[in-house]
Amino acid sequence: MWRFLKEYISDPDTIGAIAPSSRHLAAAMTASIDFDKARCIVEYGAGTGVFTREVVARKRRNATYIVIEQNDRFYEMLRKQFHGMPGVVLIHGDAGNVCAFLREQGVGHADYIISGLPFTSLPRQVSHRILSQTQKAIGTEGVFTTFQYTLVRKAFLENYFNIQRIVRVWRNLPSAYVLHMKLKCCQGKHTSADGAV
Repeated sequence: MWRFLKEYISDPDTIGAIAPSSRHLAAAMTASIDFDKARCIVEYGAGTGVFTREVVARKRRNATYIVIEQNDRFYEMLRKQFHGMPGVVLIHGDAGNVCAFLREQGVGHADYIISGLPFTSLPRQVSHRILSQTQKAIGTEGVFTTFQYTLVRKAFLENYFNIQRIVRVWRNLPSAYVLHMKLKCCQGKHTSADGAV
């Protein structure tokens, strides 16, 4: 908790939260993942590893799980927890390079990408690069899931994806919205907020 708060104070634009995500948020973030079939899962901005632990516990042993973290201290925390685990690939780098990371692992596309990045506070050009790469990374069938503390950037996200479902997670500090999305070209109209946790 204190490590997370320290990182937030030092770089609020890229950390975007004052506390680690709750297990309730982790459950909502992974709700769309079919763990029995998923061959490749990617995580952006893993932080202290709350979502990472959920995925590692449930993914198939031979599934590839690419975890991308740019923050130095958080990456070291992740490395200590997950280094050497079957199928887990830890990358100290930029989510905007996700397609290159997939190629390095010999993977054509990600079945699921989950993101803890704060698109509300990231510069628009940075968000654009990450989201454009994400479109390519998930292909026509993949699902992109992110959480945000407000829906200020909802319209911005809709420039890239159709929002399939929005779930409000109250049992988190602060409460959060989880958005499940697919490529715009492949889906119909998005739905409105339809659930709460």
